[in-house]
Amino acid sequence: MITANNVKVNPFTIEVIKDSLMSIGDEMFLALARTSMSPIIYEVLDYACGLTDSKGQLISQGNGVTSFIGMLSPMVQHVIEKFDNGKGLNDGDIIIINDPYVGGGSHLSDVGLVMPIFNNGELVAFSANKGHWTEVGGKDPGSFTSDSTEIYQEGLQLTGVKLFDGGKVNQAVVDIISANVRLPDLSLGDMWAQVAALKTGAKRIIELCNKHSKDLLMAAIDNLLKQGEQLAKKELELLPKGTFTAEDFIEGDPEKGGPYPIKVKITITEDKFICDFRGSHPQVTNPVNCSYFGLLASVRVMYLAIMNPDQNSINEGVFFPLKILADKGSIISAERPAPVSMNFEGRIGGAELIWKALAPLLPERLTAGHLLSVCSVVLSGQHQDTNAPFLIVEPSVGGWGAGEGMDGQRGQFCMGDGETYNIPIEVAETRYGVLVDEYNLRCDGAGAGEFNGGSGVIRSYQALSDNQKLSATFGRHQFSPWGMKGGENGSSSYIRILKKNGEIIGPIGVTARYPLNKGDIAQLVTATGGGYGNPLKRPIEKVVSDVKNGYISVAQAKEKYGVDIDPLTYTVLEIKR
Repeated sequence: MITANNVKVNPFTIEVIKDSLMSIGDEMFLALARTSMSPIIYEVLDYACGLTDSKGQLISQGNGVTSFIGMLSPMVQHVIEKFDNGKGLNDGDIIIINDPYVGGGSHLSDVGLVMPIFNNGELVAFSANKGHWTEVGGKDPGSFTSDSTEIYQEGLQLTGVKLFDGGKVNQAVVDIISANVRLPDLSLGDMWAQVAALKTGAKRIIELCNKHSKDLLMAAIDNLLKQGEQLAKKELELLPKGTFTAEDFIEGDPEKGGPYPIKVKITITEDKFICDFRGSHPQVTNPVNCSYFGLLASVRVMYLAIMNPDQNSINEGVFFPLKILADKGSIISAERPAPVSMNFEGRIGGAELIWKALAPLLPERLTAGHLLSVCSVVLSGQHQDTNAPFLIVEPSVGGWGAGEGMDGQRGQFCMGDGETYNIPIEVAETRYGVLVDEYNLRCDGAGAGEFNGGSGVIRSYQALSDNQKLSATFGRHQFSPWGMKGGENGSSSYIRILKKNGEIIGPIGVTARYPLNKGDIAQLVTATGGGYGNPLKRPIEKVVSDVKNGYISVAQAKEKYGVDIDPLTYTVLEIKR
């Protein structure tokens, strides 16, 4: 028997409760997807659901976007603090929050809901979720504002207000949201889906209390948190000890400033993993800033990649050894009113610094550099058949770096997106005023190595109506993904506009509300990942296969890999290494 909170718990019961909590997180996740209104939720899976204990400590989560694993618990903790240490919360309350500066925030488009769960009048847990709304207002459609200078331009700010009070909906809050967003049916539809997911989680927690008793459930949760901390410390023992550093840049619109230098110093001890970002560039009037909470979220993702814990054992306890230091008012720990619409450039850039610093020491766990950026795309206009307004809001896939014994992954989302998906071409062409001219791998031969970097992609949208507007931010348009151990760097991301009259605009990395008329094409090109190892050590048969598959050209095979190949028969003519 295990004793926790003065309650004896059978270890088998703890495992049953752990699996039940994981199942609840997954059920909440499915409930939200199946009742949502927006493709970015039900197709892309840009959301997360989870449970915390009564103190706001994460105990279970189901998510598509990896970064959200670091956002739910700070969000709940802010709600607890705001409502008099939980005393101002009642059974049936649901709080809505999207403020990046008060807890668990990324940008205003990621809207969180929090529901306290009571058992016989006692607060026992919280269900919480966060999802990307297609619209939250602001100066630009889609609320993805690539040229904002302050957060007030980016949308409606909700700092933690009661959407439901004692089980009764606060209609005033609903009316405020409806009046401030361009597509209220989608935004409110997703909000009600989030409510449904919260209630699903609450129902299942009450069932666990009834089945095992509240005291037993609380004791089991306490034990699981301790298990998480123990697992993390066990993994820390296996990591190299010392201090490790890295530097890089956050890119914004080069016409408005930047690139902005950032740095990290990582200290690993027997029981601590400290990430010190102090000395990074101050916050800017460019929406690539992130708040401390945004940085925390992405650093947690990187921390998990390094620690490599059992997925079913991830809870707040795993993060107890992690400590993050950053200057207040820096580009990766910004303060109001800094704009944060494209915050993923800052927070993923900060997290990838940890990757860059430790990858040479942990090649079995960390690869060379990847596309880094979400490469967000917002395209608005009117549908050519119905004249109804449409709005595309989506991330882009690209190339990941190669690693020890493996080529890089092709056409994958960046580390901040995780298990998300593209909107299918059929859905895009049906719902939106575009024709997808091309969607294919970018086989540019970049990222050469003994193991090659993964290919980026080329995606082209042809406008089928006039007066469409394109806003996009593609990071890694100035600095390409880094190679490792003699591998070459990858290639940069960029955007080009191919006008119907033959004029070509670009390549550029950032654009805001660029006008597209019928027949114009937005060509979206993402980075190829960095290579690993000396290209001259790549096996001959792999070079031949690369040429056959079109990943590299005959000329590149000869120039970079020292293998001269007949373009008709694919036989090796000469090897110069």
